[in-house]
Amino acid sequence: MDIDDIIASASLVGEFPIPALEPFTYRQALDAGVTRHQLTRLVKAGLLRRPLRQVYLATEAGDSLAVRAACLRLVVPQDCVVVDRHAGWLLGAQMILRPGEHLDLRPLSLFRPSGHGRLRNDLSASGERNLSVDDVMEIGGLQVTTPIRTAWDLGRVRWTDDAISGLDAMFRLGSFTMDEFLDGIERFRGMRWVTTLRAIGPLADGRSESPGESVLRLRCIEAQVHVVPQVEIYGDGALIARLDLANEDLLLGFEYDGDEWHSTPEQLEHDRTRRRDVAERGWLPVALRSDDVFGRQRLCDRIIREAAHEARVRRGLRVTGSAQPPSRHLFGLQ
Repeated sequence: MDIDDIIASASLVGEFPIPALEPFTYRQALDAGVTRHQLTRLVKAGLLRRPLRQVYLATEAGDSLAVRAACLRLVVPQDCVVVDRHAGWLLGAQMILRPGEHLDLRPLSLFRPSGHGRLRNDLSASGERNLSVDDVMEIGGLQVTTPIRTAWDLGRVRWTDDAISGLDAMFRLGSFTMDEFLDGIERFRGMRWVTTLRAIGPLADGRSESPGESVLRLRCIEAQVHVVPQVEIYGDGALIARLDLANEDLLLGFEYDGDEWHSTPEQLEHDRTRRRDVAERGWLPVALRSDDVFGRQRLCDRIIREAAHEARVRRGLRVTGSAQPPSRHLFGLQ
């Protein structure tokens, strides 16, 4: 096997000593004669990806529930149930795994039914959990928590940022209603972090399209600025932009610019052009990046408050207190 030739051909089919379109483990790769260095080169070249810890998959294999199940079957013991974010991932929730998890792979979320003990290895974050028969379903030969049970568990965590991003992703599946979700919260009375579930659960919104958008919406709620996800702006009968979050009464929009889609010169120029078009129609578009939303200083709190103040002034609405308008570069207009 010549790694340089494989990289040059941009395909693993034919040359790779393992079936290219099936997932495989690190141990299987070593047994087939593929070294750690070769795996690293193929990952960097974009020909291989690591959907899970210790699991590799050819990029050209694509993504589907069947592919995800095949990846998990390689590493999940038969008596375990896939839960939390990996359950959401298997159920088809897009963007459920944390940003950068494909680079800094976290342990699998696996639990055994109560009384069976926990797994003890470096692959899984394991334990025991009280699961009823109705809490578990089968996908591709794997036991996994149902969408609504997965949502309850994802909302029952310590950090509100994790709760809102996980819940939004699960609600996006459309597998259960808000009423069904809220009605089931009481069963977790007295359990760990149920207070987070009660507080964040009613705020979930499946229209959010990324964890960054979800957390930014939570920041707006905390700042008492009402926003709605995915607001479309039209001009002359044509769609000009779709804002991540917006308050149409104030003509105020917030966007989360993640590095994946907002970093290249072409992407940045597209953002500037689109936001100028939005601003020309009276809107105030505000762009925030990861450091603004997740950074230790939480700059977004000030940015959101000041942007709301500026928007109210522009609309001739009553304002309370005093605030300096945000600097122009925060609007993504320069």
